[in-house]
Amino acid sequence: MAKRTGGNRRKTRGIFKKNIKDRGKISIRKYFQEFKPGDKVILKAEPAVQTGMYFRRFHGKVGEVSGMKGECYIVKIKDFNMKKELIVHPVHLKRL
Repeated sequence: MAKRTGGNRRKTRGIFKKNIKDRGKISIRKYFQEFKPGDKVILKAEPAVQTGMYFRRFHGKVGEVSGMKGECYIVKIKDFNMKKELIVHPVHLKRL
């Protein structure tokens, strides 16, 4: 059987790259930010943290927080005509 090449972060060198000014330690405020159900958020990946990261296709999309699962948030987005739920760590979310 053929071995699959790559994984979840395949072809993401440009998409998940940080700006030169933003490199370094991540702020603890961003790591522990809180959202309420109904808040609009932008999916913006923090490349230094791999836990709770979404698939690269959803980068830059706007979604709505619908609840929590552990320390991550359930974000509902619309992918073309399909409605999808993503489980995303708060470090990868930005308030709209």
